[in-house]
Amino acid sequence: MMELTRKGEYAIRGIIYLAQVPSGKVALISEIADATDVPQTFLAKILQSFAKIGIVKSYRGAGGGFVLGRPAAKITLREVVEAVEGPIMPNRCLIGSGSCDREGFCSVHGVWRQIQGKVEEILDDVTIAELAERQR
Repeated sequence: MMELTRKGEYAIRGIIYLAQVPSGKVALISEIADATDVPQTFLAKILQSFAKIGIVKSYRGAGGGFVLGRPAAKITLREVVEAVEGPIMPNRCLIGSGSCDREGFCSVHGVWRQIQGKVEEILDDVTIAELAERQR
């Protein structure tokens, strides 16, 4: 079933931390890593991948670090999870047509599709702002 990897867990911790940083303040990677108990090099890779898709902005050099790329209320938990874990997939048969030889007659396929839809819906309904607020 869908299990969050350590990378996914670390990504969520890092993004929630950034949501709690006062507006206009750039968070250093060392500061984020210490506060979230995530190895700095691992966290840096995750945040750089987020920078490529606009979830965070990165600044290099002295005074460099990370800030959210847009308001935390506009970033969903699904977006963060899928950015590091890939699409929500309760079963491999949902990858695409032809990935399962039982596809045409499997009675469970529709159930997996329903589960996928519900999980996506739940993760879409949770914003990083809400999670940051709950953690304060």
